Order: sequence, then structure tokens, then C-alpha cells
Amino acid sequence: MDFSSARYNMVESQVRTNDVTDLGIQDAMRTVPRERFCAPARSFSAYAEVEAEICPGRWLMKPRDIAKLLQAAKPKSGERALCLAAPYAAAVLAHMGLDVTAQEGDARASAVLGQALEDAGVKLVTGDLAAPQGEGYDLIVCEAAVHEVPAAWVSAVKVGGRIAVVRRDGPVGKACLTMRTEHGGSSREVFDSTPPILAGFERRPTFSF
Repeated sequence: MDFSSARYNMVESQVRTNDVTDLGIQDAMRTVPRERFCAPARSFSAYAEVEAEICPGRWLMKPRDIAKLLQAAKPKSGERALCLAAPYAAAVLAHMGLDVTAQEGDARASAVLGQALEDAGVKLVTGDLAAPQGEGYDLIVCEAAVHEVPAAWVSAVKVGGRIAVVRRDGPVGKACLTMRTEHGGSSREVFDSTPPILAGFERRPTFSF
């Protein structure tokens, strides 16, 4: 498979046509080898309009959706970013000049992604995704969906920092941008998106009598 041509066509047919006008994001997505961030046996699906599998239970976000999510977050060169279960986004942001840490909660995913992230200049850590490693980030990105943005994620960004993630509780989720304020966080919805929900971040069951 000609991955270089597939990468170019992905940007032209899935990214630019969906109102992603940020040239830095376009350039990074034309350059970063997305096929290296999914399971080797699934590399053929890296540039399709699907969530490409990394390992059982973990997927990359669709190209169109991660491009729109990053554009909404307005990343800037020199910022510090934490990518939670977001390895491809981590590589794209690193290409754009950000100082990026990728955190994975699944050792199987880390085994698949380790060399590709190192080559992209991204630091990889493995640990509970509900407990972000580090603090004072300008930006947090997640390629999977969550029922709600954990308070620990909000605490990990500095005041004025942003969290870009899909909130989902049903067939269709909403990509949201949450900004930390002095009194907590404020969110706005950006577009519809349907990535799988991250394990452990589903709606908690409630009990009634």
C-alpha cells in the first residue's frame, strides 16, 4: 500500500473538505505516518474513514474528527500538551511544535505505540488515565469518548488551559472544548462525533428505590 499517497488523500478528502482550515494541522497530518499508530495488522485501515484499531478495546479517532477537535483547541507551538489515549494526536501536536506527553492506560497499547511516539519526539507514560501525570498543561486531548470530563483532567491544566474530548452518552456524542477558569471549567460543544467510549469512563450506574 502506498501510505504516502493515502496520507495525502486523507487530508484532501476527509480533512480539508470538513472545514479544517488550519494549515499547521493539515501539514502535520500530511507528514505524520498514521499507519504506525495502529496495530500492524490493521495498518491498511489507517487512512480510511474509520476508527483504526490499536489493540483490543483501543482505537484511533477518525481523521476528520481528530482534525476538527485539534482545530477547535487551537494548539500553539511551545505549549505543553498531555494526550490521554490519543497517540496520533500526540504526534500531530509534536510536529506542530508543542511539548507533548502521551499517557496510555493499557500496557498493550503502549507496546504498539512506544517506538512511533519516541520517533515523533513524544514522551510516553503508562498509568491510570483517571489520574493524569503532571500538571500545568496548556492542553489535554483525548481521542476516545468519555461520559463526562473528569475533575482530575480539569485540575491538570492551568487556568486558561483547554481540554478537547468527546462527551458521549448514547449513539452520538458531542466534541467539546472545556476551558479551565479560576472557578472550575466551562464547556462548549463543537461538533457531533461517535468514537468508542474509553473503558472506565462510561456513565456510572445510578440506583433508585
